[in-house]
Amino acid sequence: MRYAMAMDTRKCVGCSDCVVACQTENNVPLGFCRDWIVESVRGTYPDTVKMHFKSERCMHCENTPCVRTCPTGASHVIEGGIVKVTPHECIGCGACIESCPYDARYVHPEGYVDKCTFCDHRIAQGMNTACVDVCPTSCLIFGDLDDPKSPVSKALEEKDWYVIAPEAGTKPQLYFLK
Repeated sequence: MRYAMAMDTRKCVGCSDCVVACQTENNVPLGFCRDWIVESVRGTYPDTVKMHFKSERCMHCENTPCVRTCPTGASHVIEGGIVKVTPHECIGCGACIESCPYDARYVHPEGYVDKCTFCDHRIAQGMNTACVDVCPTSCLIFGDLDDPKSPVSKALEEKDWYVIAPEAGTKPQLYFLK
C-alpha cells in the first residue's frame, strides 16, 4: 500500500474549500493551515493571461529528509507511506521544518510541529481525505498507488503529471496533473 494524491491543475478554481475542510477536520488553530492554495499568473498579456491554482500540502515523500533530521523520532512514516508527527514526542526544534523543501510544516501553538496526515484517521475508517470529499470541482484525487484500479493510479496513468522540486530527490507523493 502506497498512498498518494493527485491535483488536477486544470480544474482547481482556488476556492480554498480544501483548506477549510482540513482546518475543521483536524482542529487546526486559526491562522495556521496544513494545506494551502498557491496562485500564479500564466501566459502573456493581453491574449493568454490566466490564473493558475494549486492545492499544496505535505508531499508524503518516499525519501523523507524531515524524518531523517528529527532528533526524537517524532517524525516518522506509517503504513501506506504517510508521514506523521507524534505531538508528545516532538520538542518543536524545527529541524524537520528546515529540512522540508516544500515548507509543509508549522509549529503548532502548543509547541509541536504539525502537518498534513492525508487524514489517516479517515482512511483507517475507509473514508476519503476531508479535502477530497469537499472539493467542488473534484480536482483532488486520492488513493493507493499499488492498486491499479484506484482513482489516483488511473489519473496518473491517463494524464500527464509533474511533481514539485524533483531535483530534491524526495520522491513526493503529491502529483500535479497538467
